[in-house]
Amino acid sequence: MKKSVIIFMLTVLISCNQSNIDTKAEGEKLMQVSKEWSQSASHRDVEKTLGYWADDAVVYSPDQPPLHGKEAIRKMVEGSFKVPGFQISWEPETAVVSESGDLGYLLERTKITVNDSTGKPVTQYYKGVTIWKKQQGGSWKNVVDVLSADSAQEK
Repeated sequence: MKKSVIIFMLTVLISCNQSNIDTKAEGEKLMQVSKEWSQSASHRDVEKTLGYWADDAVVYSPDQPPLHGKEAIRKMVEGSFKVPGFQISWEPETAVVSESGDLGYLLERTKITVNDSTGKPVTQYYKGVTIWKKQQGGSWKNVVDVLSADSAQEK
């Protein structure tokens, strides 16, 4: 009898310590965060755009050295917003969240438009992978942001 009670109590304690994360729901939240981030970037809101990156984030862009940390990323964002005709938008296509619910990644499509030397808008397309980490309090922050050219999309 004592053994049954001990096993029951251990089972209850173990199940209380396990958290059931709804990874699909968390993935949907993460996709929504990315969409909101795209909106802030399209409105050229530097502070709000920067707020989606973690302080120690890393950004990898084609033909550019990696950017480490928020100050380096700030310079990139501010510089981009000053480029004539600059427009950026992206759309998350796939979200995956870890079983523990603290890490996730998105596969995304990005479109960047800038004016060429004649002032004509030129659009380039990219594939992206963003890695996210859940923060204390439940918000998501981007920790790794990778873009690669998507020549299949260019027209």
